[in-house]
Amino acid sequence: MKLLPDNKTLVVERANKVVYDCGDAMVKVFNTNKPAADILNEALNLTRAEQAGIAVPSFRGVGKEDGSWILSTAKAIGPTLRDMMTAEPDKLTEHLTILADVEIDIHKHTSVLLTHQKDKYARMISQVEALDEATRYDLHMRLDGMPNHIKVCHGDFSPSNVIMTEDGPVVCDWAHATRGCGGADAATSYILFRMRGDDAVADEFLRIYCERQGCDMAYVQSWMSIVAAAELARGRVAKKDLLMSIVHVVDYV
Repeated sequence: MKLLPDNKTLVVERANKVVYDCGDAMVKVFNTNKPAADILNEALNLTRAEQAGIAVPSFRGVGKEDGSWILSTAKAIGPTLRDMMTAEPDKLTEHLTILADVEIDIHKHTSVLLTHQKDKYARMISQVEALDEATRYDLHMRLDGMPNHIKVCHGDFSPSNVIMTEDGPVVCDWAHATRGCGGADAATSYILFRMRGDDAVADEFLRIYCERQGCDMAYVQSWMSIVAAAELARGRVAKKDLLMSIVHVVDYV
């Protein structure tokens, strides 16, 4: 089956992939150096999130064409929440409330089949050469003391990954999904805003998330150092100084 038809339209080009609109499908074409295990893991995460009852673009298939791995999903029709935030800046609080509610809803679902969040973070922390041994040890000890949950966590949850269809929000891009603590997922969303330079938006999102979830900010903030270290493991070179500054915040008041 040909996953990449000739009548494709370029949607976005990233460092490791190109995304095409192929009519009724969205197709990701990955760079030739992208490991097959990563693409297959994303497909598996997507199907497990759907199995857990989350609204996601339905899986179509994985294949290899012209030396590149390809992942195809059904097309969810509608603007992303990022598009809406850009078009209607006066509705920031409304859009961030939607974002928080969608993330909270994801965390209501469970999956024992996804990779365990704490195991993944432990591996990523160990990979960060920029951290000295004492800092890595401290982060591992902090991570070890965190709650053990089996909530579905997206791992890269941002407005760009929420498509507002007529039937409600659909969440895409499940490459980093795990099972674990929702507080860590919310901390990731906060840090993603910070990495865009949207510090005020990050703070407002955190406030809204904690208010809607009914938790203290400290519940999310306790994950900040761990999540920042994990983001360093993803090669966020341009944001190294910001992430290192978050890693070295020992406690939040």
